[in-house]
Amino acid sequence: MRKFNIRKVLDGLTAVSSAASASSAAQQQQAGNRESEIQETLQSEHFQLCKTVRHGFPYQPSALAFDPVQKILAIGTQTGALRLFGRPGVECYCQHDSGAAVIQLQFLINEGALVSALADDTLHLWNLRQKRPAILHSLKFNRERITFCHLPFQSKWLYVGTERGNIHIVNVESFTLSGYVIMWNKAIELSSKSHPGPIVHISDNPMDEGKLLIGFESGTVVLWDLKSKKADYRYLHDEAIHSVAWHHEGKQFICSHSDGTLTIWNVKSPTKPFQTITPHGKQLKDGKKPEPCKPILKVEYKTTRAGEPFIILSGGLSYDTVGRRPCLTVMHGKSTAVLEMDYSIVDFLTLCETPYPNDFQEPYAVVVLLEKDLVLIDLAQNGYPIFENPYPLTIHESPVTCCEYFADCPVDLIPALYSVGARQKRQGYSKKEWPISGGNWGLITQSYPEIIITGHADGSIKFWDASAITLQVLYKLKTAKVFEKSRNKDDRPNTDIVDEDPYAIQIISWCPESRMLCIAGVSAHVIIYRFSKQEVTTEVIPMLEVRLLYEINDIESPDGEQVPPLPTPGTGSNPQSIVPQSHPSTSSSSSDGLRDNVPCLKVKNSPLKQSPGYQIELVIQLVWVSGEPPQQITSLAVNSAYGLVVFGNCNGIAMVDYLQKTVLLNLGTIELYGSNDPYRREPRSPRKTRQPSGAGLCDINEGTVVPEDRCKSPTSDVKDNSFSRSRSSSVTSIDKESREAISALHFCETFTRKADTSPSPCLWVGTTLGTVLVIVLNLPPGGEQRLLQPVIVSPSGTILRLKGAILRMAFLDTTGSLVSPAHEPWREHNVPEDKDEKDKLKKRRPVSVSPSSSQEISENQYAVICSEKQAKVISLPSQNCIYKQNITETSFVLRGDIVSLSNSICLACFCANGHIMTFSLPSLRPLLDVYYLPLTNMRIARTFCFTNNGQALYLVSPTEIQRLTYSQETCENLQEMLGELFTPVETPEAPNRGFFKGLFGGGAQSLDREELFGESASGKASRSLAQHIPGPGGIEGVKGAASGVVGELARARLALDERGQKLGELEEKTAAMLYSADSFSKHAHEMMLKYKDKKWYQF
Repeated sequence: MRKFNIRKVLDGLTAVSSAASASSAAQQQQAGNRESEIQETLQSEHFQLCKTVRHGFPYQPSALAFDPVQKILAIGTQTGALRLFGRPGVECYCQHDSGAAVIQLQFLINEGALVSALADDTLHLWNLRQKRPAILHSLKFNRERITFCHLPFQSKWLYVGTERGNIHIVNVESFTLSGYVIMWNKAIELSSKSHPGPIVHISDNPMDEGKLLIGFESGTVVLWDLKSKKADYRYLHDEAIHSVAWHHEGKQFICSHSDGTLTIWNVKSPTKPFQTITPHGKQLKDGKKPEPCKPILKVEYKTTRAGEPFIILSGGLSYDTVGRRPCLTVMHGKSTAVLEMDYSIVDFLTLCETPYPNDFQEPYAVVVLLEKDLVLIDLAQNGYPIFENPYPLTIHESPVTCCEYFADCPVDLIPALYSVGARQKRQGYSKKEWPISGGNWGLITQSYPEIIITGHADGSIKFWDASAITLQVLYKLKTAKVFEKSRNKDDRPNTDIVDEDPYAIQIISWCPESRMLCIAGVSAHVIIYRFSKQEVTTEVIPMLEVRLLYEINDIESPDGEQVPPLPTPGTGSNPQSIVPQSHPSTSSSSSDGLRDNVPCLKVKNSPLKQSPGYQIELVIQLVWVSGEPPQQITSLAVNSAYGLVVFGNCNGIAMVDYLQKTVLLNLGTIELYGSNDPYRREPRSPRKTRQPSGAGLCDINEGTVVPEDRCKSPTSDVKDNSFSRSRSSSVTSIDKESREAISALHFCETFTRKADTSPSPCLWVGTTLGTVLVIVLNLPPGGEQRLLQPVIVSPSGTILRLKGAILRMAFLDTTGSLVSPAHEPWREHNVPEDKDEKDKLKKRRPVSVSPSSSQEISENQYAVICSEKQAKVISLPSQNCIYKQNITETSFVLRGDIVSLSNSICLACFCANGHIMTFSLPSLRPLLDVYYLPLTNMRIARTFCFTNNGQALYLVSPTEIQRLTYSQETCENLQEMLGELFTPVETPEAPNRGFFKGLFGGGAQSLDREELFGESASGKASRSLAQHIPGPGGIEGVKGAASGVVGELARARLALDERGQKLGELEEKTAAMLYSADSFSKHAHEMMLKYKDKKWYQF
């Protein structure tokens, strides 16, 4: 990585404009001296980058396991990820380095360990007794492919079935192979002429550990006697087997087949099944066999003490149920319940009261792992209701299109959002507690509130409580309900500019203090929301339509506005007069030929009932202009103190007064420059009328090839989908495809011109060509006057230049503290105010957090501007650049945020080359530069964001949020904050065999597996068959695993190490005892010889 060239600071100056006059140089010198007074407290040791937690549904799940004693659930994925879930708030993410798919998971029940089998034929032993689980051992099979594993309860011998039909046995304590092998040809002998196929099932008889049931894919099942090393019975069936399950008494087992049938076999009657069931087959007359159905992929057979057993299965539907959703079938006695699922079933498990396979199972719930969801079904209640899922697994309910992260919010926000969100909850859930309840919470060392907002493809917005490394949904807002929905595709208006997801959220602008929310959608629409705890019905939805046009030949704006010295009334002047109109959209082939003045979406014209929460204040839509569609919005800002919202795209900028419901500013980008335009612009060419669907907002499928224009940074030339840039810094001509778009907007109270003596409200505008322009806002007094007098908007003439598109702007006061934009405190708008309140309102001024509002004339401010290539700190009002940092030459910055950390502030950047960097403010000293991850898709670029206190996040997969920290303090506290997965729990007592079973036999038969599988009995396994790889678990892992059956040897070793001195003493004592025993035996021998030949009466 190339080191950045940091120029040495000479007298506090880093960049001086060559055109600066002597007086401005003197000003700059003075500013530099003032700058040196600002004490920067942040140092590089305050920074460290590490991942904290991963939230959301495991992407592309492939395996499922449950520990019934610890009550921990494990899910493996196709990308080698492992997610562990305990009680709500206890979850953990691990990753297999190879990235191979997890095909099976097996808990060592109540041992704090887990075995994972991967598609690359490796087995791994995970230690779960540490907060961040680690691999203790791995075993790589070289010659055979793993297809199925089985670990009996309280056993250290793992059975591993392979594609060749053989079974190998692994000692999970040492992770080595036993010499005992069950070969396929020995298992089937002459019962079949062909190879029986891969192993699909292994289990031991619940009542006799010495009998192993082996299922082959072709339909053959073998009951193998481990001691005599031969088959007791062979059960032949002509349909392929998918799964097998035992009755707990060990006298019957059930198989599921590829033709949708279940066969129940008596163990001692191998000739034919005791019973054949087709759960979803139509029973034909004349005793004919039912029609074949789809394969039953899995079956479980669970018994109850009090009633009929449960047979639970997935699949098996008849072929004529086209379009039917995937189903789980629960057969209990004579009743059959078919439970429809939203997504296809990956796996399911029945949760039972006992871990012992030879006892009544007493099932109480079923965990169903779906492709995109996790469902728990309550078996104990009528109708089998589902449990309310407490995990944050619905991030992807609709694909995430953008997100924002706010740390250190006002403390009353989360309770307010929770109270309105609680009313949205569904009814009809199970009354019982969530059954996955293992583990313990970590210590909460962070006390500040954190909120994540996600915008989605269906127009919904979700607010999440993200405090203290947890995640919980607070409230969901549906922005699409303000628009008329087309019932089918033919009915859709031809004014759409996207092929699908017309309501998708592109930008979120939120003011946590005033609770004002503003969103920009993909159909060039902006909606402003106000928070209220009262329900209201809006008779007429307030709306504005804006014509925003990029025009070169005709400098006049479409509404005939010149650079406005006075406010220009837009489409309407107050809420009452704004009536939504349904425009008959003219198709491009009609007589006039062009669509004009038509918005992309149609606002409802019926009264709208708005629940407590976010309620619509105003809908703004850009309209078609002379056959050209409105361009998507690229930047957005709202300010509650000024009552203004502003947004821009590649055509220009529009500002709206949402209190008076008027358009204040509607300018093409060129008009913003006035006569100062530094660029030679080409005349406009006609544009294509359709855009790529959602501009790549909804690329949920990882495999899809992203069109080139989706991956472009606003001004880039991208080749081969790589994210490198090449663009000359001196752009002289702009073609139609790289129009200058508005890329950053920031309301503030600052110095707008060099001659200013005091700060005033203004808007700073940044463009994709690196220009920053300042617009002055002249606001009327507060109270009633604010609603009657116009806001006056005028350009200031101030223009600043940076290299690369402008991403972020912020302001520091003379002490180097962040100047926050002014805001109004939140108040309830839907409650009538009394007279005293109104008087207070008249007198009230907007809250400005900045010390700048009371600044003396001599004091200055600093503008911090970050672009795709560089950052500058500019002293105000002199507008001298006092610090400059070229962030990257070969790549470009995707996200830059000015954030607070350790009572100071810094600039945090994420680059397209995968680097995360932080810089001090105001001097822009590099503090952190870490290569974190390569930018592999647009989802990361679109969702990465930094926030205060060293927190950051991005969408790591279409269903999961990855949180990380760049704060040294948080990294140090992380271990304490993480939850414990393993908790010491007593294993339940084994079932009582009963007096007569003990007397006459018939109870569970135990087996000394050590005697059978140990090296002394079975010899060593072939070295070339599998290779042992020690894991990185370390001594913590060894100590963690050193308990229970698995860790007997390790525990003994540790105990010996810790008691070395005692062992020495013991050895001495033992040696003395051996010596005395030896002398005693000698004396005894002599006595024996002495009296050997004497008769008894001679003694």
